[in-house]
Amino acid sequence: MQADLKQFIDSNPDARELKRALAVQMVQQNYRYEDIQAVLQVSLGFISKWKQRFSDEGVQGLRLAYQGASPYLSAEQRTEVLAWLQQKQYWHLPELQQHLDETYGVVFASKQSYYELFHTAGIRWKKTQTTNPKRNPELVEKKN
Repeated sequence: MQADLKQFIDSNPDARELKRALAVQMVQQNYRYEDIQAVLQVSLGFISKWKQRFSDEGVQGLRLAYQGASPYLSAEQRTEVLAWLQQKQYWHLPELQQHLDETYGVVFASKQSYYELFHTAGIRWKKTQTTNPKRNPELVEKKN
């Protein structure tokens, strides 16, 4: 197991994984917990936890477990939605919401997720105007 641990440390893992592995290695080399705590800037509980996890699961127990959240739409579904958006002439947010709900059973909590789909599809809904639509020529003359 020590050879596995040495190989894991040499493989240059994530800094958090490396700190866990170094703590375990130092325990195996009979360093005092207080010395390990001072060198690695970790708590005594941290050292105990990862020593135990290593003895139970080996090197795999030292790896980060979080893999990220899974997206609501798969890559294929997202591509289909983008193609659907690009073939339309007019776009309405409620129509996109209804399409995603009925077709894929997906309802986003935030409107920002729908806007991201519009943006990715190359759809811009904010248009510039050459003149101010609220301009009142009489008020402008009065001010001048």
